[in-house]
Amino acid sequence: MNADKSKSTRRAHLAVDIIRNLILIGLGNTLIAIAVNGIVIPHAFLSGGVTGTALVIHYLFPFLPVAVLYFVLNIPLFAVGWAFVGRRFFFYSIVGMLSLTGTLEWVHVSVPLDHKLLAALFAGILTGIGGGLTLRSHGSAGGLDILSVILLKRFSISIGKTFLSINAVILMVTTFLFSLETALYSFIYIYITTRMMELVITGISKRKAVLIISHEWEKISEDILYRLGRGVTQLHGQGGYSGKAERILYTVVSMRELHRIKRIVQAFDPGAFVVIQDTLEVMGNRIGNQPHWS
Repeated sequence: MNADKSKSTRRAHLAVDIIRNLILIGLGNTLIAIAVNGIVIPHAFLSGGVTGTALVIHYLFPFLPVAVLYFVLNIPLFAVGWAFVGRRFFFYSIVGMLSLTGTLEWVHVSVPLDHKLLAALFAGILTGIGGGLTLRSHGSAGGLDILSVILLKRFSISIGKTFLSINAVILMVTTFLFSLETALYSFIYIYITTRMMELVITGISKRKAVLIISHEWEKISEDILYRLGRGVTQLHGQGGYSGKAERILYTVVSMRELHRIKRIVQAFDPGAFVVIQDTLEVMGNRIGNQPHWS
């Protein structure tokens, strides 16, 4: 009886997970298609990655649809995704690529923006949110997403850095085919896309490493452990000037918990020395934010 109930629960969780992933992929790709068809193409902006390559070919040969070019250029990248990331990522990315191919073909929303700078900013916001939502699922929209996930998993290179660096190279090459003004507006579009994408992907799950030096270290450590519910490590240090032995507290918290850490420290020692650092990845059962693609 319990075994049947457990199977039923697992199936329900799996169904919810599949629906959640499909909604994220569909919504994200719809936003990307609105940006590409409603802003990027009308303003003749360039893009990076596979989408950008497809757009350049489309601008040179207008009879070739962007959706078809995007599909064809993705084929070799999917082979790499299967080998280096995992089956679940591969299959969800196929869904993502087909979804984006479809939305690029069928979703045409007119965006009435004549000012090129505003158009570049708004297109970047839409594309970044759309791409981020897609990557919040267990898949991607294909293209440069696949390469970015591989580099993040294998070498801990952030998705934003991969997008910006590769797209900057593509833009420099395409500058010889198009005007410098178009390239600069396109760079603004790509930069905003990258920043928005990183915000959507890691904004909620970003972790902060905190170092605290205080003579009230015992009370602060106790509050972090029992009120905040986070682990804390006590490091042994020595003052460079005073020569006195010091206890240094080290902990890792989420963005939502950071203000609580500050309040705890302020309550016991307003003069405490506190250093807050960004982290790229954190491995651990309770506080880890490892990539979820597999």
